[in-house]
Amino acid sequence: MNPFEQSGGTGEQVQVHMLCFEGPDAYSRAGGLASRVTGLTEALAEAGFDTHLWYIGDTNLPGHETRRQVHLHRWCQWISRYHPGGVYDGEEGKRWDFASSLPPFLMQEALVPFLREPGRRSLILAEEWQTASAVLHLDWLLRCAGLRHRATIFWNANNMCGFDRIDWARLAEAAVITTVSRYMRHRMWSLGVDPLVIPNGLPPEEFEGTDREAMAEFSRCTRDRVVLGKVARWDPDKRWLLAIDIVGELKRHGWRPLLIARGGVEAHGTEVLARAAAVQLQVVERAQPQPGARGFFESLRDIGDADVVSLRSHLTREPRRVLFRGAAAVLANSGVEPFGLVGLEAMAVEGLACTGGTGEDYAVPGWNALVLQSQDPREFVSSFHRLQTSPAEERALRRRGKLTAKQYAWNEIIRRNLVPCLQLASGSGLGSAESARRRAGPKRARHGEPSFVVRRQSGRA
Repeated sequence: MNPFEQSGGTGEQVQVHMLCFEGPDAYSRAGGLASRVTGLTEALAEAGFDTHLWYIGDTNLPGHETRRQVHLHRWCQWISRYHPGGVYDGEEGKRWDFASSLPPFLMQEALVPFLREPGRRSLILAEEWQTASAVLHLDWLLRCAGLRHRATIFWNANNMCGFDRIDWARLAEAAVITTVSRYMRHRMWSLGVDPLVIPNGLPPEEFEGTDREAMAEFSRCTRDRVVLGKVARWDPDKRWLLAIDIVGELKRHGWRPLLIARGGVEAHGTEVLARAAAVQLQVVERAQPQPGARGFFESLRDIGDADVVSLRSHLTREPRRVLFRGAAAVLANSGVEPFGLVGLEAMAVEGLACTGGTGEDYAVPGWNALVLQSQDPREFVSSFHRLQTSPAEERALRRRGKLTAKQYAWNEIIRRNLVPCLQLASGSGLGSAESARRRAGPKRARHGEPSFVVRRQSGRA
């Protein structure tokens, strides 16, 4: 029995379809969104939902396969063959194809056969602005088929990218709009949108203990150094410049800091490394000779008196968890953060998370994390010094961080957040065709014209 039925739902059999650009393939990963959709779909499947993920997949993998009970449907593969640079390479062409070709296929092959049987309901979860046009198309097709009342559509915003390309009134008619934090909810109020909040979560493997031998090797590689970790895109919003200034301030106080940094491919990285040179920090750039923990440790050997190690290779799960657990602090200190998954991942392994103060709803200053309120590096140094002089307080903060992270396991998010939102939408008619017609008036009730048309010149979905 799935948790929707266990929690007092209608008893209907629920099939879940998630629509997103990102997914579990290496080609499809660009950030935290891939972690979200992979973790959520696997948790839904584990909970007993028939779960399907539709995403921009690797061209060298099958169009459809089942992995960890999730049905993976790789879309736009014919376009991706011309764009080997990753999921957002050729984004506009993929967005058009995703919006025009996926909804009819999904209807014909999955939704219509499933929903024609009594006692069945579909839940469609769409992520980010690139899927907004697909949602409008799918809503129209469901109404034309007389099945809109049997499907609940959620559209989720993980960040504010592409907001200027969304017709919010039309999207609100087609779907229940959700987001990942109270911060994002408040930001979206200015658009005339009042979303429900369904936060990000963590898969079970994030709570596994770190390997003792790996932790011992990490200690040997970083002996006598105050290690800070930072994993984020080279983006000004991630406050990399503040991280560099923190390292400089710690060094000025004689702490011998070592920042292990993994950025991205963005141009801001050049500015960050220039700031390091300007404050007289020594930077070394390293590419891992092989993936995994062994390659990570090799990249840390013979770094001498370097103050910053800039990793040029992807940091896979195992070394990332070692870094988060072994660092004196993990700088997840974004100035604008819709949710802050890195801070939560650090907490899950009893790392000391240092966050900003925007969308990190899970962070309680001084209780389970350090929370920076300013761009003054002395703020961090003062809080860090206090913890270093009180080891018991630091251990308690780390333990409470892990307890907090467990409240954000995906199975908890499904039970505590997603299921109530689904019940609310199903019981009140939120996102249904009938409620959309009531809100839009009689002119919107006609089915003669699809509402998903994308305006090519204006770029609005």
